[in-house]
Formats: sequence, C-alpha cells, structure tokens
Amino acid sequence: QVQLVESGGGLVQSGESLKLSCAASGSLGSFIRVAWFRQAPGKERELVAALIREKTTLYDEPVKGRFTISRNNSENSFYLHMNNLKPEDTANYYCNVRYPEIWGQGTRVTVSS
Repeated sequence: QVQLVESGGGLVQSGESLKLSCAASGSLGSFIRVAWFRQAPGKERELVAALIREKTTLYDEPVKGRFTISRNNSENSFYLHMNNLKPEDTANYYCNVRYPEIWGQGTRVTVSS
C-alpha cells in the first residue's frame, strides 16, 4: 500500500507563506482525489483543499484565495501552497488520498501573530 509523508510545516509569522509537500511511496496515478486536511487543538479534522481527477479544486471558505493545491504525478507528490497565513491556520495538516483512503502522519503549522 502507498504510504504518504508530509513535510514543510513549521513556525511562521502572520502574513508569511509555507509550502507543504506530500510524498507518496508509490504512484499517485490511480487516486482520483488528493486532499489536505487540518486539525486544530480541540477541534475536529476538517477538509482544507482537494483536487479531484486532476481538474476540480475545492477549498474550505476560510482559505479561498490564500491556499492552492497542486499535484505532480511524475514526482508522486502533491502540495499545499499557503500564502498570507493567519494565526487561525495553526493546526496539524494531513495529506490524504482516495481510493483506497490513505493518510499521512501530519505536519505541524504554527502561525504567530
């Protein structure tokens, strides 16, 4: 089974940018959807962005216009470009593919005000 590993998290100040990467141990070609979720302390995990069939993008309302999801099948990776970060973006970010559904282990993003 394909395994996913996130990277790129860290501590940044409000207004700065980060790029999260999700590297797959095998081909991403068979997965119809790649996505990023996040979970803040005390809150449920929520969908941040999704790319469906390499054509359709979906974004949670709070990140529209600031975050961009992209995919590079030749590198077996997909990404989350995050601009103009805000303190409320602080969370553990998880990459996810389906089907079958597979999760990465998460990477922490902290945005200070």
